[in-house]
Amino acid sequence: MTLQELATQHAASLAEAAAAADLAALEKIRVHWLGRNGVIIEAVRQMKNLPPEERPEFGKRMGAWRAEFEAALETQREKLSAAQGVSSAPAFDQTLPGQWRALGSIHPISSVIAEIVRIFHKLGFSVADGPDIETRFNNFTALNTAPHHPSMDEADTFWLDPVKNKLPDDNDRLLRTQTSPIQIRAMLAAGKPPLRIVTPGRCYRRDTTDATHSANFHQVEGLYVDTAPVSLADLKSTLAHFAREMMGPSVAVRFRPHFFPFTEPSVEVDFTCHVCNGAGCRVCKQSGWIEIMGAGMVDPRVYKHVGWPEDTYGYAFGMGVERIAMIKHGITDIRDLYANDLRFLGQFA
Repeated sequence: MTLQELATQHAASLAEAAAAADLAALEKIRVHWLGRNGVIIEAVRQMKNLPPEERPEFGKRMGAWRAEFEAALETQREKLSAAQGVSSAPAFDQTLPGQWRALGSIHPISSVIAEIVRIFHKLGFSVADGPDIETRFNNFTALNTAPHHPSMDEADTFWLDPVKNKLPDDNDRLLRTQTSPIQIRAMLAAGKPPLRIVTPGRCYRRDTTDATHSANFHQVEGLYVDTAPVSLADLKSTLAHFAREMMGPSVAVRFRPHFFPFTEPSVEVDFTCHVCNGAGCRVCKQSGWIEIMGAGMVDPRVYKHVGWPEDTYGYAFGMGVERIAMIKHGITDIRDLYANDLRFLGQFA
């Protein structure tokens, strides 16, 4: 087919499409020109027989012809459908009942966070929040963490400004490894005591994901500071009340000496195993106890970092949300909490 013949056929196809009297005739015209053995398809097959110098122009015109013909078919189809009262849109029966969509359920992590916040809200704690991207000062320095502490290593922390060939800077940015930086921000914003807050949020560490560890997880930390004396006995009574509210009235609490850079003295807090009630089982490794959180009296050097007076007293505590969710609901693998399997999540509706 020459270029002249192509132009003639082009015009003829458009004229036939515009003259179709009904949808059946229009379909026959479509098959004649665009069917498997149609005129347009055959012309494309024969393009290889043209002289090489004519092929670019021929291919360009073929493309334009096909596009215009398909548009003409669609225009005539809509016109004929409207004339015959046939809608091209799918039929909709307004008398049919709607499809029921089952209500979703609160994710166990969100549920545990809400429950923790509710318990401490009744004790006078308010909720504070902060950014996921923090500075070295807020995440480490102000919390009395030594510059050589292993938690600052790039193997443990997601640094956004890697330290290379220079001394560490308090403005270096990182993904927060704990929600304690929110406490620092809250103290800096308040300027002076008293302050009573809990800080739920997501944290990030370079942990290898397995049944009990994840590179991102959730914490709820608490801080109570005042100019009036606040003692370790206040901390113990607060956490004992939380344990009973969270795990039931029969739970017992144990405090073990420990070390944290930002508290002194520091304690690890254990609850009696919810499975065996302290008798000893596989879950608690026959000890009868499950470690829940760390706590202690705020180290006075933290107050110096935020410019607070020396006669400030207070305590802080922190717990892993996923750990509590796994204990409360008998979840054996932390990865189940992030798999978004509706069969798993539906159990908590």
